[in-house]
Amino acid sequence: MNEILMQRLSWVAYRNRILNDDAIVLLPCGALEQHGPHLPLGTDALLSSAVAADVARQLDGIVAPAFSYGYKSQPKCGGGQHFCGTTSLDGNNLSQMTRDVIREFARHGVRRLALIDGHYENQWFLTEGIELAMRDLSMHGTRTPPLRVVRLEYWDFLTEATLAKVFPDGFPGYALEHAAVLETSMMLHYHPELVATDAIPDDGPADFPDYDSYPARTGWVPLSGVLSSARGASAEKGAWIASETAARIAAALRTEFADTARAKPQREAHA
Repeated sequence: MNEILMQRLSWVAYRNRILNDDAIVLLPCGALEQHGPHLPLGTDALLSSAVAADVARQLDGIVAPAFSYGYKSQPKCGGGQHFCGTTSLDGNNLSQMTRDVIREFARHGVRRLALIDGHYENQWFLTEGIELAMRDLSMHGTRTPPLRVVRLEYWDFLTEATLAKVFPDGFPGYALEHAAVLETSMMLHYHPELVATDAIPDDGPADFPDYDSYPARTGWVPLSGVLSSARGASAEKGAWIASETAARIAAALRTEFADTARAKPQREAHA
């Protein structure tokens, strides 16, 4: 098995993987955001990186260093910006950073790139960066950009059957799952040493109105920052989630990138 982490490859080894093997590059996208008293601030980047690594092992791909800062935390899905440690980007800055990095990957010769998002609020700003980069690349010589880009959120690959196993009493919804059962279970699976199980609060589920208000109403958010109880989390559930998401993401990328393989040079026949 080849090395999967881009930062551990020499530029020569990386170039060979890109040009000769047509390796898929996976870019984890996270945030630096409070995740209650029991999970680390870097949970989103840690989990998107771990999922990306599992996918890369199945596809013989390369995992780029993660975007560790994300778009601003929102009260109804991330607790909000008022928590100490939450350190965020304006949306335009995240989009421009995404744009720059995609153009750089294209310059390297990457033809297949997947952004693995682990922070709910990032989605549309990553999309904007992708679209700007693709427009830039289309304006430089060819009508069709030289690479294909996929953006996905790993939680979308969980099936109803697995969600029913993880949430026998009913699934509260992805927005309220901030620092709750899904993320805590995955951290217990991937990084158990970083989970303070004795500090898991018993908050939630939070009850938000059907609108947003500005300035943000911090009183809507439990003091712990946890939007739904993580009491039902376990490493076993984390393993179920990790296995299914990685397998289904890998299958989706195989399908999406099936027609993007680089043509191999034909050897001349000799009499």
